[in-house]
Amino acid sequence: MPIERRPLREQIREELLSRLDRGDFAAGTDINEASLAADLGVSRTPLREALITLAGEGVLESNQGRGFRFAPVSRREFRELCEIVAALEALALDCSDPAHLRSIAPDLVKLAQDFPDNVAEQQIIERHDDEWHDLLLSGCRNERLLDLITSVKAGMRRYAHLIAGDDAPLEREAAEHRRIAEFLQTDDLPNATQALRDNWINGMERMMSRIP
Repeated sequence: MPIERRPLREQIREELLSRLDRGDFAAGTDINEASLAADLGVSRTPLREALITLAGEGVLESNQGRGFRFAPVSRREFRELCEIVAALEALALDCSDPAHLRSIAPDLVKLAQDFPDNVAEQQIIERHDDEWHDLLLSGCRNERLLDLITSVKAGMRRYAHLIAGDDAPLEREAAEHRRIAEFLQTDDLPNATQALRDNWINGMERMMSRIP
């Protein structure tokens, strides 16, 4: 794992989340800290710090005092997480400066139009979706709210690989993104906020059948 100029625990956290996105870790898998530290080329101290952070975000769970394991997936948890993020992102959008939203709307439309072209690689899809949502919420100045959204979304990362290769839902996702951006272009914040909530709930319903 390449070392960057930021806390090592953060780099390890991101690397583990990336591997989780790829489906490298099965839900419920126990973590062998010594083996994982050797694989990452790091000591166990920053690894454990990263694991504790991920446990706090719901990605991992304590294995009865014997370390950590990747939390199992469940339809109930996924539904609850989506409902929480839908409410929080809608609140963040509602708190944003209307002039800023209007100025970024064309870029949001363009990103949404490009979205279906990236269905081949799951990691590209995830980055593209994150970029779209990050831009959408870039006008929110409530840092605590944004941190909370980031934390809840981390708990959803172990579900990402379940939609890999499913082109049709991704096309519907892109259409919903365009609809949100088009509302913002006309200063229709109430409908944009509702469309954002609908986007999360619709995405949740599309994925429910893929969760064991």
